[in-house]
Amino acid sequence: MGNFDKKLERFWEIFYEHGGYNRVLTGLRNTLYIAIIGLMIGIVIGTVIAVIKVLPKYKRLPRVLNGICNFYVGMFRGTPIVVQLLVAYYVILPLLGVNLPALYVCVLVFGLNSGAYVSEIMRGGIMSVDPGQMEAGRALGMSYGATMTKVVVPQAVKNILPTLGNEFIVLIKETSVVSFVGAADLYVAFNYIGSNSYEFMVPYLVMALIYIVLVMLIALLVKTMERSLRKSDRRN
Repeated sequence: MGNFDKKLERFWEIFYEHGGYNRVLTGLRNTLYIAIIGLMIGIVIGTVIAVIKVLPKYKRLPRVLNGICNFYVGMFRGTPIVVQLLVAYYVILPLLGVNLPALYVCVLVFGLNSGAYVSEIMRGGIMSVDPGQMEAGRALGMSYGATMTKVVVPQAVKNILPTLGNEFIVLIKETSVVSFVGAADLYVAFNYIGSNSYEFMVPYLVMALIYIVLVMLIALLVKTMERSLRKSDRRN
């Protein structure tokens, strides 16, 4: 017990007295920034892909677009996120002559990766909506696109809200790999504290606790939104 107290004291010394908490706050901010903006990008991309995939394939253009979307989804779902980060940061962007800060590269890659997963989630949500909703919208004179965006997609989002919450949780946890391209996240912050205190047990335990709290808060938020949507459905 005395040995653990010494570890805790050393951790507190680096965390508080030497300003390690500033790095933790920066890491937490970057973690949330990458996950939130990445999910938003993923929802936009995923919705577009899902709509393309459910389009009738009578004409050539929908078939070509569907093939492109299948390739995109297969590529991002078939490779680890860390590989995507490394290829984007060290290969593709240098070849294009683009110089982006590591944080923005992480946001972009996480958004593209999330879009591949959200597309399948959203497609399932769209398919779960009663086909009569599309028929009713078309009968009222609305175009296919207007019916899809104003009637079908909003209902699909309600159906897939828990799964989107799980995708957000996955993104939060996967941000632990952004240090591979030099971005500062929670892992980098606590690794700094461990390196300077020559003791990694307490920093890594605290880091794990922060991730657990984040996940619990997200799960609570999703449940609250679900209850709110169910109440609004009953009122309607």
